[in-house]
Amino acid sequence: MWLREELLKSIWHAFTALDVDQRGKVSKSQLKVLSHNLCTLMKIPHDPVALEEHFKNDDQGLLSNQGYMPYLNRFILDKVREDFDVVEFNKMCWTLCYKKNICIKNLLISEDNAFKIWCIFNFLSEDKYPLVIVTEEIEYFLRKLIEAVGSGWSEEMFTDYKLQLNTKRNCLTAWELIELVGMGYFSKGINRQTLSLGISEVFQELILDVLKQGYMMKKGHKRKNWTERWFVLQPNSLSYYVCEDLVEKRGDIILDPNCCVESLPDRDGKKCLFIIKCTDKKKWIQAIQTSIQLLRLGLLPPHREARLRRRELRQRQQMKVAAKAAVEEHRRRKTQLDLQDRYRLDLEREKMVRQQMEEQVAQKSSELEQYLQRMRELEDMYHRLEEALEDERQAKQDEEAMRKLQARLLEEESAKRAELELIHLQQQRALSQTETEKQELVAEQLAKERDLQAAMLQLERLERERQGALEHYEEVSRKLERAANKTKTWKDKVAKHEGLVRLIQPGHKGPQRITNWGPASFTDAELEIRKKSWQESRNQGAQAQ
Repeated sequence: MWLREELLKSIWHAFTALDVDQRGKVSKSQLKVLSHNLCTLMKIPHDPVALEEHFKNDDQGLLSNQGYMPYLNRFILDKVREDFDVVEFNKMCWTLCYKKNICIKNLLISEDNAFKIWCIFNFLSEDKYPLVIVTEEIEYFLRKLIEAVGSGWSEEMFTDYKLQLNTKRNCLTAWELIELVGMGYFSKGINRQTLSLGISEVFQELILDVLKQGYMMKKGHKRKNWTERWFVLQPNSLSYYVCEDLVEKRGDIILDPNCCVESLPDRDGKKCLFIIKCTDKKKWIQAIQTSIQLLRLGLLPPHREARLRRRELRQRQQMKVAAKAAVEEHRRRKTQLDLQDRYRLDLEREKMVRQQMEEQVAQKSSELEQYLQRMRELEDMYHRLEEALEDERQAKQDEEAMRKLQARLLEEESAKRAELELIHLQQQRALSQTETEKQELVAEQLAKERDLQAAMLQLERLERERQGALEHYEEVSRKLERAANKTKTWKDKVAKHEGLVRLIQPGHKGPQRITNWGPASFTDAELEIRKKSWQESRNQGAQAQ
């Protein structure tokens, strides 16, 4: 019994050829012709009424492959018997499709050889549509073809071709397989006739189920003479021809479960169907016994069993690969989850560190703001000091008489200068300490820079603001230094002895006194004391003269 899947493959090629628009639809008139031809070749009574009934609701439109399959299964494939010519069936489907897919003139093989390769493709292809043949079946076919022509198989050449095939789809269509054989890629150095014989031998073995073929001597039924015939053994028959071209068939020996074969001695007069002419006659006996045994057990021919085993092996390998891929995927997902947990912990730790850094930066910013406030207060004090210095310069111009008094105060001024220098050193140490804190902060920021790139953007902004404050502070410091250089001798005088710089106290409502030191610089008592002191020093100078 022909397998439904093998018949469907040839019909699929014919249906695809009729599908001009490649939309999976064929017109009803074309399906009628195709159905009629299939029924004729398979010796099935054609029922056109059933086709019309099946598609009675769609008389004018296109019919889909899904719509035609129920009819094909019910009215054609379910009625298939073994007594039809499968080669003619395949030729009809081949005729409908080959001209639209390949040009035989460009190949080294004939149209008949291309048809045989097409049939072999349908036999070895996967039971999936669109039909393709996988790498393992390609190698199986090519090995058989090379062995049939008597040439050596090149494993290296096929490995290179397999690498090229893997870069595409790892499979071939029927027309690509025909082109591969027709271009002579694996049959270099083999003439066309030898290649044709090799294709025919593989076709007979795989498609026609030829288990063995060769010349033997046959004794006639009527005339008891011995004649050499070409015998072809198939699972259910032993056919014999005049010669190996299989043109003139002389008869068939039908094999059934009741048949048997025995090895008879080589002598005339014994009733036998054939006598082995070759030296090893047990090969024929064993082959015939195998064929009968297969019929008794209801098994498929050996090459069909081998094809099923190869497919089962590929399926098991695919299942192993899928299981391995699933395990690998599980391992990969587990690793990914572990990495995600680790990254989440690192991110939380980084957030904590960043928060700590932000708190430290906020604290440093607060300290910097306080420091800048102190700098602003100091700057304001220095502005007031400059105003006082300006008054001092004016007083120096008006009070030339006070030069002697200033000379007496030089010694005290030196002490005050030392004190001022001490204050200046303290200021320098404060500046140095501030610079050290700045360097420590910068070093700490650099150490945390890899982990806190996002926080550094805000830190850089704060750093720029702090840098501007420091520059402003340096500018104030320079002004203070310039002011200090201008008032080296004046500060002690004014601050301690003469009281030129002091807080302005509210005065009485009486008339103000104006002296050389300015308005209301001294009280009346102080002025009287200074006046007496000045008068005494004047009298002493006069007496000394």
